[in-house]
Amino acid sequence: MKAVEENYDVVVVGAGHAGCEAALACARLGLETICFTVSVESIALMPCNPNIGGSSKGHLVREIDALGGEMGKNIDATFIQSKMLNASKGPAVHSLRAQADKQDYSRRMRRVMENTEHLHIRQAEVSEIIVNDGKIGGVKTFSGAVYHAKAVVLCTGTYLKARCIYGDVSNHTGPNGLQAANHLTDSLIANGIEMQRFKTGTPARVDKRSIDFSKMAEQKGDEKIVPFSFTTNPEDIQKEQVSCWLTYTNEKTHEIIKANLDRSPLYSGVIHGTGPRYCPSIEDKVVRFADKERHQVFIEPEGNYTNEMYLGGMSSSLPEDVQYEMYRTVPGLENVRIVRNAYAIEYDCINPVQLKSSLEFKAIEGLFAGGQFNGSSGYEEAAAQGIIAGINAAMKIKGKEPLILQRSESYIGVLIDDLVTKENTEPYRMMTSRAEYRLLLRQDNADLRLTRYGYEVGLIDEERMNYVKAKEKAIGEEIERLNHTFVGTSENVQKLLERKGSTLLNNGATLAELVRRPELCYDDLAEIDSDRPKLSEDVIEQVNINLKYEGYIERQRRQVEHFKKLENKIIPDKIDYMAISGLRKEAAQKLDKFRPRSVGQAQRISGVSPADISVLLVYMESSRNKA
Repeated sequence: MKAVEENYDVVVVGAGHAGCEAALACARLGLETICFTVSVESIALMPCNPNIGGSSKGHLVREIDALGGEMGKNIDATFIQSKMLNASKGPAVHSLRAQADKQDYSRRMRRVMENTEHLHIRQAEVSEIIVNDGKIGGVKTFSGAVYHAKAVVLCTGTYLKARCIYGDVSNHTGPNGLQAANHLTDSLIANGIEMQRFKTGTPARVDKRSIDFSKMAEQKGDEKIVPFSFTTNPEDIQKEQVSCWLTYTNEKTHEIIKANLDRSPLYSGVIHGTGPRYCPSIEDKVVRFADKERHQVFIEPEGNYTNEMYLGGMSSSLPEDVQYEMYRTVPGLENVRIVRNAYAIEYDCINPVQLKSSLEFKAIEGLFAGGQFNGSSGYEEAAAQGIIAGINAAMKIKGKEPLILQRSESYIGVLIDDLVTKENTEPYRMMTSRAEYRLLLRQDNADLRLTRYGYEVGLIDEERMNYVKAKEKAIGEEIERLNHTFVGTSENVQKLLERKGSTLLNNGATLAELVRRPELCYDDLAEIDSDRPKLSEDVIEQVNINLKYEGYIERQRRQVEHFKKLENKIIPDKIDYMAISGLRKEAAQKLDKFRPRSVGQAQRISGVSPADISVLLVYMESSRNKA
């Protein structure tokens, strides 16, 4: 029987959040791209929580959008509730989070994929990668079909040799009962790729009609909805929103869990994969935080046209009967009916230290990877890696330099740098605390930071780039004007200050000085600022933040300049660390294993000391002088 044989520029394996962004990036850059999925029904599937964004994750979505990705636009078109988290805190930790209609989210992304020129979707299981002399040549499917390609992007998510488990029940399936991908792992191992086993989990979905919401606290969305995408008109998405609900576990819940720990596959040894520390199951929470009397449970709708509700905060792999017993101790869930059981899922993924900062494998040219396959967790982390892997696969084919974002300029840079330079023994989750320069890396200025990169690679058009340039110019000009506009001690000024509870002026002050006062903001000064130009809300927001946090921002900018000095010292690809005299053996071994791109990246590797960095710098300088 003759096998199917086709040629493409790029093959993307997987159509989850990483695969969608990777495939769209390649196709939009003009490359013939085929995206494989085990089921076309699972394109952009949300197998766990029904939301996009959240603390630090909202930053990633905004950055994906600034680069020309689709996730922000997709959630803007399909959300059912939107909320700005941490709004009472400083702007560095403000994070947008939106509940999605899961079916609409998946359906719209599929429609975008299906109608993107140069992009082809194929339902099939990829079983082998084809490697010739250290270079990728394409893939082979389980049916024997061969797809030749110049680059391959692996975005397999949680499907590789997946196993779903609760209690004694163990099914070799992917999430939501979808087919697992059982053959690719062996091919990866045969090609020298180091694999590891991770796990994640999800709570039960329950019938809305069986919930007593009167015993819960209603959680409404924001009155003024802020979009994720910089291209979405805020006025177009103001709409009626659904509510979420908050309740709590209690002592009785915890007693039932503790009494049944021996039946939990997490504790009985049935589950071998390592789970995410920052997103633990309810049984893990009860054991690890034994002093806590209760834990939050968020009741979140899965969509507009379903009664399924997601029990956020109560993921579990306990047996079915125990799930019923523990859920029914929670106020409002006394008569709850389960639609889908909670379960844990184990899957194969790679050790990401095998990747360059471009997300290309160090050992196999033209093979890229993104998403949970790289040992991370979360839709947003996956999509962020997906767009970078897709862009760099395209850059590779076009003979251009890869796009490598620094950790000083983006959360995406922090995410990827952490993955490729640190020993991650559990699924990696993004957090604001991981970003050293988070006051500079706010979600509100992602467009100002990253749109130029999207434009340079070809995903952002001229019109959008010009808009960002004009916005940047308007911000600078207005800050300059406020710094040089003085107001005196007139009655109007003093009345405004008194009304706002601000100290009255003895002498004149600039408008910028008044904006910097905690109790005042840019909008407050309109009545005493007769020359004020008409500015858009996003420009006003930047003016306000930049003036209020000027000292802190300037301090972080100086720190970034120092950081960049070592980041810009690129280490030669073929450097022999074992031959460097004075370099400790442990450091030489670590550096040889990670093969860092720069001296800055080298100093972040565990086991490499400041003294080792000094030795490396001296060696590089002497080698350069000899050359």
